[in-house]
Amino acid sequence: MILPYRSKNILSYSEDPPYKDFPVLRRAPLCTPGKAQKGSVTVEAALAMPLFFFAVVALCYLSEVMAIRTSIRSGLQYAGKAAAESAYERPLLLSGSIEQDLVKAVGEERLDRSIVENGSSGVRCERSYMSMSTGIMELRADYSVYLPLPVFGRVVVPMEESCRVKGWTGYERAGFLAEDEETVYITETGMVYHRDPHCNYLELSIRMVPAGEIEHLRNESQGKYYPCESCSPEGAGGGVYITDHGDRYHGSLDCSGLKRTVYAVPLSEAVGKGACSKCG
Repeated sequence: MILPYRSKNILSYSEDPPYKDFPVLRRAPLCTPGKAQKGSVTVEAALAMPLFFFAVVALCYLSEVMAIRTSIRSGLQYAGKAAAESAYERPLLLSGSIEQDLVKAVGEERLDRSIVENGSSGVRCERSYMSMSTGIMELRADYSVYLPLPVFGRVVVPMEESCRVKGWTGYERAGFLAEDEETVYITETGMVYHRDPHCNYLELSIRMVPAGEIEHLRNESQGKYYPCESCSPEGAGGGVYITDHGDRYHGSLDCSGLKRTVYAVPLSEAVGKGACSKCG
């Protein structure tokens, strides 16, 4: 039997090449056009999603901080109005009353479940005071908020709110001097005149502190407090009264050391008095 012979080009490959049983190694393309690489979406999501959720959590806490600040500021104004009504009968600002009125206005439950450190008991108004001469009250509320961020841990940020309220103690009549005359402020026994009616030597920031803590307290000049010679507060059991710039503690609000009578006079009438070292 004779098989037909079919001629082939010597340059063409045979139908069954002799190396067909050997594996052929090919280099995979780095990027196939039109097709996404496997695993790239997973990597991008692993990097982007935590940053996205962190930004959302930070925005939520920022909104809560702004809401807390607005609430405490409104409560401080409410407490200031209540203190202004009683300023004529009681020319003294008690920090405990301010704190109670503030918590009452904001809501004790609202503060306890908020991000305020220690809840309603974490809002302190100890730096609030009232000027005995002008009746102006400086109200300050100090507190801290905590931010439980998942990356930085528990972050505590101190906050402060303040406002100024005029007590209902009357008003000062303006215009009783000539336009070219300067008004200065003097006291009955003072040897200097003041250009600022809110000078620290004129405004007494009276506050009550426990008698047992007086040994550890210091004034603004880091000086100790000594008993007043006029009211003899040694036997005071509950609390004593101090000022930020004084060096005496008193057992009664009626003590003469806690009173200031300030007069607004022309500079020409302050003859023989020197200028205040702070405001003169």
